[in-house]
Amino acid sequence: MRAGVLTVSDKGARGEREDTAGAFLKERLEAAGFEVPLYQIVPDEYEEILVTLIDWSDREGLDLILTTGGTGLSPRDVTPEATKAALEKEIPGIAEALRLKGLEHTPYAMLSRGCAGLRKETLIINLPGSLRAVKEGWEVIAPVLKHALEKIQGSEAECARD
Repeated sequence: MRAGVLTVSDKGARGEREDTAGAFLKERLEAAGFEVPLYQIVPDEYEEILVTLIDWSDREGLDLILTTGGTGLSPRDVTPEATKAALEKEIPGIAEALRLKGLEHTPYAMLSRGCAGLRKETLIINLPGSLRAVKEGWEVIAPVLKHALEKIQGSEAECARD
């Protein structure tokens, strides 16, 4: 499985902030057996985010793209809008589960606008920008990634719980 990590941060793109959240995701993905050939930091620019998501899905054929950052309420937070423009199918349960987990730790989690879904056979998931929120989010998505990607690739295995 091949994955990419896209960090959306004006300060990160300018080299003014260390990208701890994106680095954490890359490390976790590799530890989970993913190849992570693409890792990039882009500014909070709708077009740049959208073009990167489409390129990584359509041209690079990644199985999974995790984004971090740009999911809040500030005027420059446009990651969900760019992601929704790239998606062909939304998977609202992933974003709902991420917010629910976040609410266990802070009421501000309800302000996250991240989304998740599919573009072709690429699963795209938005995570918040803080390292703490990304660590909490990883706990939510890690147990389902393998199954989700198998289903996306056409597995007919049952989804029954044991």
